[in-house]
Parts: sequence; structure tokens; C-alpha cells
Amino acid sequence: MPELPEVEVVRRGLEEILKDQPVLKKVELMRADLREPIPAKKISTLIGEKLLSVERRAKYLLLWTKKGALLSHLGMTGTWRVAPKGDERAHDHIYLHFGGGLRLAYRDPRRFGCFDYVKDPQKHPKLAELGPEPLNADFTGEVLWESLRGKTVALKVALMDQKIVVGVGNIYASEALFAAGIKPTLESRRLSKERAEVLVAEIKKILSRSIEQGGSSISDFAQATGESGYFQTTFRVYGRGGEPCVTCGQQVRTKILGGRNTFWCSHCQK
Repeated sequence: MPELPEVEVVRRGLEEILKDQPVLKKVELMRADLREPIPAKKISTLIGEKLLSVERRAKYLLLWTKKGALLSHLGMTGTWRVAPKGDERAHDHIYLHFGGGLRLAYRDPRRFGCFDYVKDPQKHPKLAELGPEPLNADFTGEVLWESLRGKTVALKVALMDQKIVVGVGNIYASEALFAAGIKPTLESRRLSKERAEVLVAEIKKILSRSIEQGGSSISDFAQATGESGYFQTTFRVYGRGGEPCVTCGQQVRTKILGGRNTFWCSHCQK
């Protein structure tokens, strides 16, 4: 599933494509639902409006007009692309038609994504209770430490809780914990404030580096331009269960935590 860096890469691609603020002329729905029903009537109120900006909140894309926004979540296999007339593909579920002949297509073979209407992000059920953005300055070690006090859940699981911090996800939680030298099974409440500062710094560095490298192209992820990212070529621990640790040579361990594969080195991560 695309995580924060991949969604940010798509956002930047769409921002460039839509930089001239074209008018939304038509929303063409090829089906009535994805993971959930699509509110076609509410979305239709945006037709005729100029596209003002493309933003991201957690793993959600928001295409803003003055009357509200189109909200898109990529799910596991969702992609956006420029699709001129004649470029129709299997599993294209949504076409956005803009002035000047520009058409965007949303393709999602597994249909785990969502497409919705947002008027007020503070009141929308998918956005209202989200935690801080990890790349923002107000996400600090102290903020993370405070949010983990009293929690007995494994630290890796806590990092994937969208109410604690948004968008880190499975891959980047494993990579950040390795870089910080912290065992993913550590009880969250036992993380010291000092180590929380180190962990937050590593989360910021790893997410930023992945964005610079176009994200991690695993599964069906592709940028809005159709290109693949290459951060996966630099994974130090994720997906390397049973292989030698890149730092000490000891075998990388793996375990299911919170329903997701977790990778760590028991020598380097204490």
C-alpha cells in the first residue's frame, strides 16, 4: 500500500500537471463505488470550479476548489495519470475532465481506494481525528513521547496508529526504528524522551529521502507521470528477513506485529 512518501510524490506530480488551475468540467464515474459508495451528487457541486491547489493530509489527496475538495485515497493499487482521449484502460474507474482538454484517470484494479467530497477537513470523518504530520516542525520527540505515555502496545504498532502520527506506515516504521537503533517490540511507554527525539529525527530523514527518490515502487505504485520510485533499493532492513544485517552481519529477524511483517536486527536494535 502506498505510504506517505508515495502519496506526496503523487501530490507533487498532480500539482505540476494542474499548476495552471484548470476548471473542472466533468466528473465521469465508471462505477458507483470503490471501497465505499462515491457521493456523486456532492462531487457534482464542484463542476465548473477552478482547481486551486493539490494538498495532502496523511495518505489522502485533496484537490481543492473554492467550494470544497475532491478527496482521493489510493488504497493498495490506485494510480492517477494523464489520460488523453483514446487512453482508456481496464480498471479505470474515474475520469476528471478539465478545461483545455486535460483528462485525469484514476485506475484501481483492487478497488481499495476511495473518492469523496470534503467541505471542512475538521469535520470530515476520514480527516477529523488524524494525528500530526511527521514532516511538520510541530511533530517533535516530546510530542511523540507524550502521546505514547501509558501505552503498552509495541512501538512499531504505535507508529502505525494514525492518531499518534500519520502516514509513517509499515515500511518506514521498520526503517526508522532500525536507523534509531530501537527494537520494534519495545513497549511504547518505555520509550525515553531522549530516544523519542532520535526516532523522530530518523522518521523525518527517511521520509524526506524517500520523497526525493520518488518513493518506494512496490506492488502497483507509480507516480502521476507513470514513473517508478527507487527508494526500495536502499532498504536497510525492510523485506530482508533471514539476510545478513547491513551493519553487523547478524541475521535480520522478522515477526508479525499488528498484522504486518516487521523486520529488525536484534544486535543493532536494543
